[in-house]
Amino acid sequence: MSRFLTPEWLDDLADAAGAAAGPEGEPFTLQQVITGEPDGEVAWSVTVGEGAVAVRPGRADSPTVTFTQDLPTAAAIHSGELSAQSAFMTGRLRVGGDVGQLLERQDTLIALDDVFAATRATTTY
Repeated sequence: MSRFLTPEWLDDLADAAGAAAGPEGEPFTLQQVITGEPDGEVAWSVTVGEGAVAVRPGRADSPTVTFTQDLPTAAAIHSGELSAQSAFMTGRLRVGGDVGQLLERQDTLIALDDVFAATRATTTY
């Protein structure tokens, strides 16, 4: 079990991504930024496309979409206690970048939930 947002947890995400087959087509990158961590922000990106899924720690050079939220919101979304849509509608989740790509790639984003299900199940908060 890995603790949420630790380097070990990010390694678990990367391992799960590396074992998954991504969709073909132009890659796009989802940037996650978590604020309010005691040691500063935590960021990682998920790139999907060209048959692969990859997770990388830190900020991506040119993310397609960026999600920014505080630690309690991120933990609630990751654990399934709060939907991303609800967090967005209540202002707890900010979305920037090419939001149209989120709409166009809904099926891919839903599939990502399956890719990271095992990691979510073994995460401690």
